[in-house]
Amino acid sequence: MRVVTITRPGGPEVLDIVERPVPEPGPDEVRIAVHAASVNRPDIQQRRGLYPPPPGTTDIPGLDAAGYIDAIGEGVATFAIGDAVCALTNGGAYAEYVVVPAVQCMPVPAGLSFIEAASLPEAFFTAWNNIVWLGGLAEGETLLIQGGTSGVGLAGIQIARQLRKARVLATAGSPDKRDICTIAGANQVFDYHEDWAAAIRYTIGEMAIDVVLDAQAGPYVQTHLDLLAPDGRLVLIASHLAPETEVNTRDLVRRRLTLTGSTLRPRPPAYKGRIAAALVEHVWPLLADGRIKTRIHAVYPLDDVRSAHAELDANRQIGKVVLTLQK
Repeated sequence: MRVVTITRPGGPEVLDIVERPVPEPGPDEVRIAVHAASVNRPDIQQRRGLYPPPPGTTDIPGLDAAGYIDAIGEGVATFAIGDAVCALTNGGAYAEYVVVPAVQCMPVPAGLSFIEAASLPEAFFTAWNNIVWLGGLAEGETLLIQGGTSGVGLAGIQIARQLRKARVLATAGSPDKRDICTIAGANQVFDYHEDWAAAIRYTIGEMAIDVVLDAQAGPYVQTHLDLLAPDGRLVLIASHLAPETEVNTRDLVRRRLTLTGSTLRPRPPAYKGRIAAALVEHVWPLLADGRIKTRIHAVYPLDDVRSAHAELDANRQIGKVVLTLQK
């Protein structure tokens, strides 16, 4: 099969396409004949040498796959050969075939194409895990999402609005991106090139946010903590600005704030399977009837994977970038 490999840490030019053996599913696994795979920020970090795959995981990048199941391992009773699925992979989606724990697979939502389905797993798994589970967003609370037009950001806006009736604030760096956040359901959107914290305080008042989802960290951390209401929660999913910062721990204690972080990729299949089941129950019906949508920014053939990565490097995307694989 044809796969994408990372020859060394660097820019998109380090991505090559080579031939490797087709993998065989083990117990509780299925093999997917991949029709589409999306490009995510962790793939970019892996290419740069900043996000190595967990031990025992393939070095082939790619965390989202959609296609038909073409082989089933021992013990799998939930899917059959020929089922159309999308899956959160542990890596390996940039390939014509990928092996995935069966519990991480979900049926393609009714009415969606493989390209649309491939854009779902990593974004919606991450949003659900961090906003609903770790952030504990409750009915009617206020959520701030930094970077609202990322895949996770758009998924999070819609989950919060549709399933929690939350007030959603977001940040974005251009008028077009701010418009897309509003279309997705955000109540207010702020320009992160300006003093967004002051604008939030002016709009909703001091210490009025219940949950913050952020991938920047660094100097943003204390700013977010200052914006949180008592019992508020700050969930970090990356640290793009800086790995370290100073935090007022006395204020954490006094206002009963929660500061936490997460990475989903090293989690065991059972944990990811619980998220998959929750998404199929709560989110998939809303995707099928159009109340939640996925936004595709651009589609590239696998042979043009370097251009797909360059799109994310330039931060031009509004929504998901997807690779297609010819059959």
